[in-house]
Amino acid sequence: MQLFLLLLLLAALSPPATSHYSSSTSSPSSSSVSEWRPARATYYAATNPRDLVGGACGYGDLVKSGYGMSTVGLSETLFERGQICGACFELRCVDDLRWCIPGTSIIVTATNFCAPNYGFDPDGGGHCNPPNKHFVLPIEAFEKIAIWKAGNMPVQYRRINCRKEGSIRFTVDGGGIFISVLITNVAGSGDISAVKIKGSRTGWLPMGRNWGQNWHINADLKNQALSFEVTSSDKSTVTAYNVAPRNWDYGQTFEGKQYETP
Repeated sequence: MQLFLLLLLLAALSPPATSHYSSSTSSPSSSSVSEWRPARATYYAATNPRDLVGGACGYGDLVKSGYGMSTVGLSETLFERGQICGACFELRCVDDLRWCIPGTSIIVTATNFCAPNYGFDPDGGGHCNPPNKHFVLPIEAFEKIAIWKAGNMPVQYRRINCRKEGSIRFTVDGGGIFISVLITNVAGSGDISAVKIKGSRTGWLPMGRNWGQNWHINADLKNQALSFEVTSSDKSTVTAYNVAPRNWDYGQTFEGKQYETP
């Protein structure tokens, strides 16, 4: 009985988790940091500036989008068909005293997909084949935890909350009644499970995932101020009203609210 009363008291004293500047209620995340899990990691060296543009999450120019070289491509087992885009991971090198840099770890954002190569076995050259959990890093990130000669390294990873500078960014594209919105710089869990858009003369309209973190809708919202409701995978929601003014145009980027991170 005393234990039950103590648990009730702790629950009453625990502050609820809320989203930063959100006009709607947020559900608290069950955990901001997951346990360490085994995986492997390799790297790539960008030989052309165009190598930093593109990717399966649709972020475009990773430097201009604010991700820089702190990024990672995920194997099919981890990629979740793009739903994981924007999530943050901490990686550390383990089990190899020759190549690991002791006491180091890196934090990266999921921005790309490492496609399987079924011409090789998962234990051979098919590093990203199921069921492998594999991370492909820019060499600049890889060298913070291991010496480049290591090649295909055993690592440990864990999912963590994303910390981002500034607000969530909404890049509006499309044409006519087709609207596509790329959502970047998302803090908190980082990945997005649902998006709604609202014109100043409409109610809330659900958007569909086009690919990665590009969301779309067929609606005539020209000459209306645009608001967005963004829900992350941990069910937290931020609502950003009148992000784009009524004279918005395709190709423009606007800033909304941001998730609060502890």
